[in-house]
Amino acid sequence: MAYSFISIKKFGKEPYSTILGYPKATSRQIKSRINELEKLKIKSISLIGPTTLGKLEILGKGYAGVVVLAKKGRKEIALKIRRTDSQRKEMKNEAELLKFANSVNVGPKMFDVSKNFLIMEYIEGNKIIDWINSLKGVGSAKKLKSTIRKILEDCFNLDQIGFDHGELSNISKHVIVGKTKSTLIDFESSSVKRRPSNVTSVTQAIFIGSGIAKKVQKIYKNPPKEKIIDALKQYKQEKSPENFENLLKILKL
Repeated sequence: MAYSFISIKKFGKEPYSTILGYPKATSRQIKSRINELEKLKIKSISLIGPTTLGKLEILGKGYAGVVVLAKKGRKEIALKIRRTDSQRKEMKNEAELLKFANSVNVGPKMFDVSKNFLIMEYIEGNKIIDWINSLKGVGSAKKLKSTIRKILEDCFNLDQIGFDHGELSNISKHVIVGKTKSTLIDFESSSVKRRPSNVTSVTQAIFIGSGIAKKVQKIYKNPPKEKIIDALKQYKQEKSPENFENLLKILKL
């Protein structure tokens, strides 16, 4: 899809400056951030997405930053902009965590980072909850099963390297389902110091929780919760490929 892009030079003034210095920034901070973007070779930003900041559309907003579609040279990328009120003083730690997730082919690819910006692969798609809501007709169960299986395989790969995403119990905000790729996103709360619980968090969110589980149940009949809980307990005790395969079998994936 072709999007219209606005030169970053225009982001020095309202209303666009709100995006570079959300929620509040001085004109000096904005100017400094525009210089930082120029060094990263970011030429322009496109205001599209499901989230709004005032009247401007963006890809997403979290505790640490806002995400917009931007261009680095001719390439469309996702640009995460550090919020001025963020407790994190820079974006480098999140970039390292994303790079580690990338080492097992999970998450959008990490391209570049500076103090206030993180440049990642742009994945065009929908948040998982919106994607599930859009499923209709023949083949819906098959599509849903293959997408859930892919997400759980990503979670298993992260569990294997001792990497905990940290926010997957609220899965609706942290999985993008695209035409070519479905992936976990937003690694700002991730850690390699906690015990990983990616597979268990996602399984509970999709099959045992309230919101998404009810929608999934309408598309294909889930096994009894007791069976799922038993398989999860087994997997928690030992995160082995055998226990993971057993879980997938019980989930009919």
